[in-house]
Amino acid sequence: MLLLLPPSETKRDGGDEAPLDASRLRFPALGASRVELVQAVVSLASDDAATIAALKLGPKQHGEIARNRALTTSATMPAIDRYTGVLYDALDASTLTDDARAFAAEHLVIQSALLGPIGGLDPVPAYRLSHDSRVPGIVLRRHWATDAAAELAARSGLLLDLRSEGYTALAPLPVRRDAVFLRVLTEAADGKRRALNHFNKQAKGRFTRAVLEAGVDFGTAEDLLEWGSDAGWRLEWHTADCVRPASGPEELALIV
Repeated sequence: MLLLLPPSETKRDGGDEAPLDASRLRFPALGASRVELVQAVVSLASDDAATIAALKLGPKQHGEIARNRALTTSATMPAIDRYTGVLYDALDASTLTDDARAFAAEHLVIQSALLGPIGGLDPVPAYRLSHDSRVPGIVLRRHWATDAAAELAARSGLLLDLRSEGYTALAPLPVRRDAVFLRVLTEAADGKRRALNHFNKQAKGRFTRAVLEAGVDFGTAEDLLEWGSDAGWRLEWHTADCVRPASGPEELALIV
């Protein structure tokens, strides 16, 4: 099983591991693409005005330029510790047990705009790049989608996608029965359901933590649904009758 998360715009400073080494990251076949994009972002960072425009930085975010200049020389830390924000605050990686972190190392993947899909414990620097950033000479979706999607497709077992749609486009799921997108919804008293924003991210973080703590390598979506029911999570097929579709996109709903 792979559990796929989006990254976060915000990142923790510092780190106590060696500078970025693309060969140490998961999915090493993406190494050349990673190096190319990192070099392009470092080069872009030599021009403050161009970086501000390309990354859509506000006046209080200009410190991100220095982070990008130092991409190849700054210290790194595990990805789940680097990212902050609502989802990662709810995940609270620093308080996970050693067993849960070991499970994350094997089964958690984060979709970085800069580095493509990376392992949850892969060592990464602080940086600024989003799925919709404009890097001169590189279209991020075109840069990542084909090769990154092939890496996911080559992985057997359940692929559970908690990424936002902008990041899903950088490495689309394969069309198969064990590749499933998860939507977080709330249900009103009249039964109507709607998507969430802030609480969507929080729920994804809490759910991810629960999966890591459970430490179960789910083989199928049905296995996940059975576990969720026992663990107090309301998981259903995202269809009108809550039954798995015979064909078409596979989607689960997490009702919170």
